[in-house]
Amino acid sequence: MLKFYFNGAPNPNKVALFLEESGLAYELVPVDTRKGDQFKPEFLKVNPNGKVPAIDDNGVFVFDSNAILLYLAEKTGKFLPPNTPANRAQLLSWLMFIASGVGPYSGQAVHFKHFAPKELEYARNRYQFEAERHYTILNDHLANRRYMVGDTYTIVDMALWGWARLAPFVLGEEAFAKFTNVKRLVDEISERPAAARAVALKDKFVFKAEMDDEARNIMFRHLKTKAA
Repeated sequence: MLKFYFNGAPNPNKVALFLEESGLAYELVPVDTRKGDQFKPEFLKVNPNGKVPAIDDNGVFVFDSNAILLYLAEKTGKFLPPNTPANRAQLLSWLMFIASGVGPYSGQAVHFKHFAPKELEYARNRYQFEAERHYTILNDHLANRRYMVGDTYTIVDMALWGWARLAPFVLGEEAFAKFTNVKRLVDEISERPAAARAVALKDKFVFKAEMDDEARNIMFRHLKTKAA
């Protein structure tokens, strides 16, 4: 059976949504990153990058949330657009845009806004600006279409949902008022029963909630090294 290494963060939620939508059988393997589970040898065997999510599909290891989505979609034939060169190009382009832009810049915007030392104003402004720029592109793209790739609900929408449902935490409370087309898509996906089940998966386990010194030293090891 497919093993799904996860926690309640945005990137694992993308994969959780696909698994719940597709009906694939899977086993949950919790990875508590605030306790350092991501650095255990058994997890690094599956994902040498030490990040969640990852899957073990009967000995086939796939890591990076967007790679997992593409792998599972192609394996099952589900949540892909009609098979034309134009649709394939759009699928890959927008999936990589989310993988290389929306996700990383959103993550760094959150880090510098909520967790980094407060004197780093340049870094906060830099990542906030880039995150907002990416959301502007998404919002404009969705102005005249229902989904990210034409009229078909695909893995690109799932990839976007993982981060975009947390846009106010990334960009500020005004985010959804500013990016109304993104909000419309997020709301539609969030109303799907599979989305509710995906978000609830984390409640099956007890993950460490406190961002104490131990958690900071584990998650942000460069700060520990600097302090030493």
